[in-house]
Amino acid sequence: MTSANHLTQADATADVYPSRVREYPEWIERKDPVVYSAWSPDAPISRIQSEFYEQNGYLFLDSFFAEGEIAEFKNELKRLWKEGRHSEAKEVIREPGSEEVRSIFAVHQHNDLFKQLAEHPRVKGIVDYLLGGPTYVHQSRINFKPGFTGKEFYWHSDFETWHVEDGMPRMRALSCSIALEDNYDYNGPLMVVPGSHRTFISCVGQTPDQHYKESLRRQEYGVPDQDSLTKLVREHGIHTPVGKAGSIVLFDCNIMHGSNSNISPMPRSNVFLVYNSETNRLVAPYSGQAPRPGYIAER
Repeated sequence: MTSANHLTQADATADVYPSRVREYPEWIERKDPVVYSAWSPDAPISRIQSEFYEQNGYLFLDSFFAEGEIAEFKNELKRLWKEGRHSEAKEVIREPGSEEVRSIFAVHQHNDLFKQLAEHPRVKGIVDYLLGGPTYVHQSRINFKPGFTGKEFYWHSDFETWHVEDGMPRMRALSCSIALEDNYDYNGPLMVVPGSHRTFISCVGQTPDQHYKESLRRQEYGVPDQDSLTKLVREHGIHTPVGKAGSIVLFDCNIMHGSNSNISPMPRSNVFLVYNSETNRLVAPYSGQAPRPGYIAER
C-alpha cells in the first residue's frame, strides 16, 4: 500500500492474504490499518470509542436509532419476509434443510427505505471516518432468526470470503449490523472474538464453482479450522454485544464472528450493511474463479 488512501494496480492484484490454496492453515499478520483517520474533536465518535474499535475490531452503540425509526424498518422487514416466503427471486436465501427465509440480499438496491438507511448521514459519518474517506455499499441484507427455529451462522472472517470469492484487495471494509429486535445473550446474537481482526487466518480447501449458492445457506468452505479458532478464543475471549432494538454494531471486515441458533422464543432480526472504501474496489477474485453476482458483491 503506497499510502493510507491509495492502492497501486500492483497492490490491488497482489494476493497478500492467500487462502484456500494450501493443505494447512496459516496465520498472517494484518498488513492494513484498522482506523484510517486520525482522531480529532470533530470526529463522529469519541476518542475512547475510536481507540476501542482500533483495539477490539468492533464498536457497539446502544439505542443509536429512535423507536419510531426502528418501528418503520421493522414493519418493512416483516413485509419483505412475507413476500420472500413466496418469492423465487435470487436475492431470497432459504434456511438449510427448509424453505424458510434466512436472508434477503441487496435490500439497499431494491427498497427505498433501506436505501435511505444505507445512506443515513450519522451511520455514513462514522463509517467514512473509520475507513478514511468515501465509501460505498459492498453488500446489504436482512437476516431473520425467528424464535425456536433460527439457524446459526458459523464462525468466519468476512474478509476471507470477500477477498477470495469477490476480489476485495485489502482490509478496508466493515459491517454495520442494526438490531430490529431486542438482542439477548440467548436468542442467537452476534458473537465476536475481540482482537482477532489483527490476524488473517487462511482456510483450507479449494472453492467449488458457484460456491455462493450453498454457502449463503450453510458455509463449508472459507471457515477457519477448529485449532485456530480454539487458539484465538483462548487468547482473546468472546464478546457478545447485545442491546435494545435500534442498537448497532460496527465490526471490522476481518474480525472472527458468528452466531448460535435461536432456540429461545424471542425472535432476532437485523439489517446488515457492508461498506467498502472507494479506493478498495473489487478486482478479479483471488480464487481465479468467476465473481459472485452483484446482489452479493457490488462491483
